[in-house]
Amino acid sequence: MTLLISTFAAVIVTVLWYSRLGKEDYKLGTLALMYWGASLMWMVDAIFEYAELQAEYFLPATEDMINDAFLGFSVVALGLIIWLVILFVKDPQGKVRSVLRQKKVAG
Repeated sequence: MTLLISTFAAVIVTVLWYSRLGKEDYKLGTLALMYWGASLMWMVDAIFEYAELQAEYFLPATEDMINDAFLGFSVVALGLIIWLVILFVKDPQGKVRSVLRQKKVAG
């Protein structure tokens, strides 16, 4: 489940990034790379787990699937949080800077 969830997130963000190619105002490339990195990590994990369990790999317990799904959604959420922090720090459109300047002038 972790592999599926992170790969779906990577594909969705990559499509969004590609549709906005040339307009790097939201840093979607960074988010896509984070999700593809997570997908690659889960792929390696799946290969090693399959090598260990063989046919049992395809018969996971319900509890294991729920735990994996929770972990997958947690990874996607953490990626979004890191992306938002990067977006606020880089501030590609200058919106955060303009709001902060307005508060300094008003305050």
